[in-house]
Formats: sequence, C-alpha cells, structure tokens
Amino acid sequence: MNWTPIIKGFYAYLKLERGLSPNSVENYVRDVQKLADYLELHNYDVPAKEVSSTHLQGFVKWINEIGLGANSQARIISGVKAFYKFLLVEDIIDDDPTAILDSPSLQKKIPEVLNYEEIQAMLATIDLSHDHGVRNRAMLETLYACGLRVSELITLRLSHFYKKVGFIKVIGKNNKERIVPIGEEAIKHISFYIDGVRKLQKNIHKDHANYLFLNRRGKKLSRIMIFNIVKEAAQLAEIQKNVSPHTFRHSFATHLVEGGANLKAVQDMLGHESITTTEIYTHLDTEYLRSTILNFHPRNQRKRIEGIDEVYE
Repeated sequence: MNWTPIIKGFYAYLKLERGLSPNSVENYVRDVQKLADYLELHNYDVPAKEVSSTHLQGFVKWINEIGLGANSQARIISGVKAFYKFLLVEDIIDDDPTAILDSPSLQKKIPEVLNYEEIQAMLATIDLSHDHGVRNRAMLETLYACGLRVSELITLRLSHFYKKVGFIKVIGKNNKERIVPIGEEAIKHISFYIDGVRKLQKNIHKDHANYLFLNRRGKKLSRIMIFNIVKEAAQLAEIQKNVSPHTFRHSFATHLVEGGANLKAVQDMLGHESITTTEIYTHLDTEYLRSTILNFHPRNQRKRIEGIDEVYE
C-alpha cells in the first residue's frame, strides 16, 4: 500500500498549519515512514486509515527489538501519535488507534556533581600568569557562583554586571531575563579580568564590545571553547567524572539545596519554571535571593568560617 500521498499531506500540515521548523517536520515524517516500513516488512498491506492498535503494538515491540534506545522509541511513538491526530483533524479516521499506545518509561540520567574540593582543584589548575587564564578563571567562577547555562555565560553582557550591588542580569531561554546574585569571589575574578586583561585588549570588535567575556580576537566566545576549557581543567585536576560546563550548574544547585537553601529560590536563580505552578508562579524578592546565595553557597560559607577563625587566632 502506497503511503506517500498521505505522508505528503502530513508534511504540508506540519509545515503550513503547525508552523514547525524544517528539522521537526523531517523528524515527524521520518517517524511515520518507519511505521510504513514496518508494515511493508511484515506484509501488512493496509492503508494508514486502517492501521489498528494491534498493528501499532507490534510496531512498538519491533522498534524495541531492533535495539533503539528508550528516548528514540519515545520520539518515534510521539511522531506516530501526531500523525494520527492529523488524520483525525482531516476526518480521515473516526477513532485514534494510538490512544492506548504507551511510550517506554524514560529514566532520567542523574548528572555528575562535583564536590567543593573538586571545583577548587579545577580552579587551581588555571594559570593566572596568562591573560586567557585570568579570563578563564573568571568564567568558571561565574559558572559556579551563578549556575549559568553555557549559552548564558557566553552572552553575558558587560552592562549586565552590577558589581556594586552584587547581581548579574541573565538572558535565559526564550529571552527571559532573570537577576542572579553573585558572590564576592566571582566578583573579584571578573573585576581582575575587566580592569586588567579586557581593558588592555585593543582588538575588541565593535559588535561584540558589550559581551563580558571575549576571545583573543575581541569577539564573543563559542560554546565549544567553554567546553574545552572546562574539560582541560578537569583533566589537569585528575577528576575522573564526566565534567562539562553544565556540571558547574548542577553542582551550584545541588550545593545550595544540600546547604539548606529554599528550592524555589534555587529554581528562580536557575531560570526554571516550577513543576507545580504555572502562571501564578511567584518570583522571590531579589534581596531574599541575594541572602539565599550568600548564606548557602560554599564559597561564602567558607569565607565566613575563615573570618571567624582569624578573629579567634
């Protein structure tokens, strides 16, 4: 049975009516084509509108047997469900055969977490005698101090660094802005970079002048460069964990929560929306956010302890 005309109709629906990106459209079409291939392979000569739940259950079993991972299986099933919703919308079918189709349960991978000593060890590997070392130390301090995504770090604006009040403004996903407190250690290293290396840099590109962290050509850094900097520091510190820039973000959140920080405050600082709330989600007062991070971040806790020790010595 030739599925080509109906798949072309689905393609047009996704592109024109749903307004999906070309990549998304191609993925949906590819998923439906897999179903058509399965039916042909198993000699089921049925048109799309006559596919039953029994056919679909066999298809799900098949994509599992050929060794596809749970995430891939879930995506394919999602694509097939979207296809049959399209058939319903177009009045090609009266009942949706995918209604009782279950996706495989997806186990969330637990990200690696660095303890405070491991982060210190990574930071200690950076050679501050070089200009790029001063910049790299400031960047890693910022990642850990504020829990930024790598995309947020490389687009951090010079004009969004509020040194006197101890905050940075972050442009997150979907251009959502948030204010994040930043501790003294990160402020110190950012200031070293701004007042020294960056101030003396002569080749800053005019279109990139407001980005805080720049490469040697005076332009915004790339994501891959941040990954390489983090990977090199982890390797030099002889850390065996799978470390990436996101490891700093996850460690930031984990350390705050373990230290007793309010979960909503941490979610707000990370730029996450609450799972249990929608439009009525309330952002916490910025002073409370500031006190949360300064009270519970390991850098600040240790500075207070060291200060108390100095008083009693």
